[in-house]
Formats: sequence, structure tokens, C-alpha cells
Amino acid sequence: MTLLLPFAIALLSKSEPVRPTQLKPLNERQMSWWRDAKFGMFIHWGVYAIPGKGEWYMNSAHVPVDEYRKLGDQFEPKFCDPNRWIQIAKSAGMKYTVLTARHHDGYALWNSPSSIDRFTSTAMAAKRDFIRDYVIACRKNRMPVGLYYSLMDWRIPGYYKPHELPESAQALKDQCYGQVRELTRNYGPIDILWYDGGWLNMHGTDADAAWLWEPDKLNSLVRKANPRTVINPRSGWGGDFDCEEGGSEVTGRIRTRPWEKCLNLNQTTWGYNPIQNLMSTNEVLTMLINTAVRDGNMLLNVGPDPDGVIPPTHAARLREVGQWLKKYGESIYGTRGGPLQPVDHQYGTTYHGKSIYVHCFGARDGVTIGLPHIDARILKSTLLTGGKAEVEQSAFAITIRLSRLTQTTPDTIVRFDCDREIGR
Repeated sequence: MTLLLPFAIALLSKSEPVRPTQLKPLNERQMSWWRDAKFGMFIHWGVYAIPGKGEWYMNSAHVPVDEYRKLGDQFEPKFCDPNRWIQIAKSAGMKYTVLTARHHDGYALWNSPSSIDRFTSTAMAAKRDFIRDYVIACRKNRMPVGLYYSLMDWRIPGYYKPHELPESAQALKDQCYGQVRELTRNYGPIDILWYDGGWLNMHGTDADAAWLWEPDKLNSLVRKANPRTVINPRSGWGGDFDCEEGGSEVTGRIRTRPWEKCLNLNQTTWGYNPIQNLMSTNEVLTMLINTAVRDGNMLLNVGPDPDGVIPPTHAARLREVGQWLKKYGESIYGTRGGPLQPVDHQYGTTYHGKSIYVHCFGARDGVTIGLPHIDARILKSTLLTGGKAEVEQSAFAITIRLSRLTQTTPDTIVRFDCDREIGR
């Protein structure tokens, strides 16, 4: 294999050699809208909605390529209305959305001339460009446009044996470059490009496969189309933000780089599945709060059914999340994590301007919470979630005494109004 590597690189790179990283991530000002948004909707949808066993169905059930292709002949969503998706996202208090333009199975939700064997929604039964409809809906509703794109394609043998089958791997790479061009140039400025599947042969890391994808070169195409597109790190380039996937608890200190927690509302699968195991409203909000106090965003996934409808139970759960954010969103939106480091399961803080929001977990009447010193004088304190908060500030610490609480889940929020802007 070592002897084949130089040949494979030469073939797969063609005109340009592999180069060290040259792209720079977006700066704080350019990232500010994304960081202010805090909460977004992930949408996993494609032909895998028909069997209803998740987006990994082709791989996990070992479905042959020709057999899986038949799903494209059956995929004719009757009630797909991206405007409805966006309305549900807005009802949840979400500020951006990311749709799976193409997952690992290779089915493209748009008119893609670059698609190998034209496995696309316009060439097959649906006869519809869903990405076009989605982008129009986002812009109509003033929702930033996010697109997910998987570099891998289970249909292509060169994905599994890139060195042994270099011509097939080159075709895979050409498809990737062609489809990224289509998505970033044919639909106006794309606000977020969310890569996935950069690893090869179902193992290793995205960085391990950078010799094939040449992520600098790939993302230069994206930056040329729109210099402000926010890009995740899963193409093998470091990206503009870090990703943390899955429903594991968020703990620890404030993160130093912009980052995003992505997880699934239905914990069964990301793609549509009639077996539902939904996160509770409090679980969603607790995750969002724990992410925000550590200076991150949260991308929460839904999986529309074969007709393109987000299940009513999902929409209802999201509306419940949105009701909380209508009341207490000031402690989430537009904030940054800090100024105090969070203490797991006890408290965390966010701030904006001259206000600090203390999120207290598991609070009860009569509890006293001790906080470290902050470099600002507290002029006023308010218990946003109802009750009474007596706050004492010394040169060394802050003490909060809570009583007559009217709400303790998912947390109790105390706002400090200070004499100066925090973080300045």
C-alpha cells in the first residue's frame, strides 16, 4: 500500500499538489451572527425516510447499490413544504437551519449534474429540487441557509479502496468537488456548510483522508463563492468552529473556540423512524443551557417522514422549548459564556453588555449559592424565573440566597445588572 500512495496522490491531485493549510477561519466579527444565534435546527431527510430505519439504513442493512437505488423511484413526498419546516424551527426559537443536501447514501436533494448515475431528486421519481425550495423558504422567512454535505458515498468502490482503485476514488472526489460547486454557486450565498463523512473506508479520521479531499482546495471554492460561509471542520480542514456530536452531557470549562453541540431530538435515529424516543423539554433546555454557558451553539435534529412532514410529536416538543425561550431567551441569545467558569450540575453564567445571567441547577427554597468575584459592581439583581434573590457582593465573592421560587426546572435564572460592560 505504501508503494501505491505516491501514484494515488498524483492521480487524485492532478493539477495541484497537496499543500499545507492556508485557509484562515473567519474572525470574531464575521462569526458574530452565528454565535449570537445559539440554537439551530438540523434536518436529516432523504430516501432513507421510506424504510424508516434511519439514515444509515443502506450500510447497516447491507443493501446492495442497485436495490437501494429503487428507493429513488419510490421517493415522491406528497406534503413536503420547507416553509413549514422553517415555521416549526422558528416556533422552537431556532435561529438557523441545516438540511442534509446529500447523506452518505449518495442521494442528492437537488439538480446535480455531478451526481454519479444521477441519483438525484430531479432525475428520479420526485422530479423536484428540494434544495431550491428549502433555500427559497429560508430566505422568505429570514432564516440563515445551512446545508449538510457528506463527502463519502457508499455507492462508490473507490471510497472503500482509494489506493487500490484510484480511478474510482478520483470519480468520488470529482463528484464531491462538482456538488460543492453546485450547492455554493447555484442557490445564492450559503450561510453554513456542514460537512460530514470525510473519513475513508469507514474508519480513521477526517484529517487522515485530507490527502484525498485536499480540503484547502475544496474550501477555497466555497470561500470564492461566499467569503462569509461558516464552515465546520469535517472536511479535514480545521474549520470555523468545532463539532461535538451526540447526546452525552456537556460538562467542563468554557471552550476557547467557537463550537456546536449537535444531537437528535428522537434518540432512536437521526433520519425518520416511527419508533420514537424523544428528549423531554427539560432535557433539551438543560443541554442548551449547559452548551450556552460554555460558549457554544446547539443544533437539534429532526427527521421528516417520507412525505416530508416533521412528525407532530416533534413539532409539539419544539414548541414547548420555544415557549421557554420566549420568556428567558435574553439569557441565551446574543450572549457569551462567562464571565465565571461553570460548575457542573450547580451553575453556569452567560453575559451580554452589562448583564450577567446566572443559571442555577437544582435550586430550591432557602439555598445559598456562592460565586467567585467578578470585575464589576452589581447595581441590581432580578430573579427572572420568579421568586426572591438576595444578593450580597464583597471584594472577594458573591452570595445569592433564593426563596419563594416559582420555577426550578430546567434551571433558576438570576440576572445581575452591572456598572460596566462585561468582558471589556
